[in-house]
Amino acid sequence: MTHEDIVYDRRVRLIEYAARIGNVAEACRVFGVSRNTYYQWLRKAEQYGLSALLPRERRKPHQPNAMTSEEVAVIVSEAIARPTLGPKSLLRHLRARGVDRSASGVAKILRGHQLGTAKQRIAALASLTAAETGQVTRAALEGPFGFCMYASRPGQVVSLDTFYVGRLKGIGAVWQLTAVDVATRTAVVQLIIGDKTATVAARFLDHLKKTLRKHGITLEGVLTDNGPEFTGRAFQTRVAELDLVHHRIPPRSPNHNSVCERFHGTVLHEFYRPHFHRGRVDDPALLDRSLQTWLVDYNQDRPNYGHYMAGRTPLEVKKQLRRRIRKTAA
Repeated sequence: MTHEDIVYDRRVRLIEYAARIGNVAEACRVFGVSRNTYYQWLRKAEQYGLSALLPRERRKPHQPNAMTSEEVAVIVSEAIARPTLGPKSLLRHLRARGVDRSASGVAKILRGHQLGTAKQRIAALASLTAAETGQVTRAALEGPFGFCMYASRPGQVVSLDTFYVGRLKGIGAVWQLTAVDVATRTAVVQLIIGDKTATVAARFLDHLKKTLRKHGITLEGVLTDNGPEFTGRAFQTRVAELDLVHHRIPPRSPNHNSVCERFHGTVLHEFYRPHFHRGRVDDPALLDRSLQTWLVDYNQDRPNYGHYMAGRTPLEVKKQLRRRIRKTAA
């Protein structure tokens, strides 16, 4: 229900209540409305019908000096390119690009884009640099764009997480171990029965490395939360043995692992819900085969319409990144 619906319903109920009890003053007291307002609404309803009680849309006032989207883009780009300069110091650089605005106007735009302080602007620049080159600094790790959203090449950062599938009758708890390559969004999953321990997660690393190799991707680093399966000794030991870089997100910050979180929403909506509604699942091996079949389609043929993927498949992104890397090396 929208705000307009709530206002309309209140006005109609007031008129109906006043007619039912036959006392306008009492009805206005109950609804907290003056009698003048009541009679205004009543005249509108009698003259034009109840639809006239809908609140009128208020057009956003036109501000003759409002900034255009082009000016805002220039201000934001200049602020990130020169992160240590404040709004007043930026003015001459903005005038050189055809934007003549006051320092207070520039400051308002920067605050609206979470770039109001030098620290925020430096973090934004570091994050963008990391996204383009893979060069990671502490500012990039703490920046507004998160540190799970970039990878300059396939396999550089692979996001790991666990997903609770459910408790199947006669089988027990079923978990899904998930890995999504940040650069290409290529996904690798494995079902496990029982507890998701550090030993199980360590074995999944071997499976992940082998599977990514089949996709032509070399595993270099992983990104995890702080769950016991990823902080346990067995997992940490295997990470060191495979010579992997282990990134860990801050506590209580699942948005830093949004690549995996988004994939979990997709696999739940497109695979698990339809699969479990088709009938009872008694064989976890059959469930896993169906899941792997769906995953092949996800990695090769299913277009992803997210902001980063822009309608591409993981296979297409992988090919594009390889061409870009070869061109850069040449």
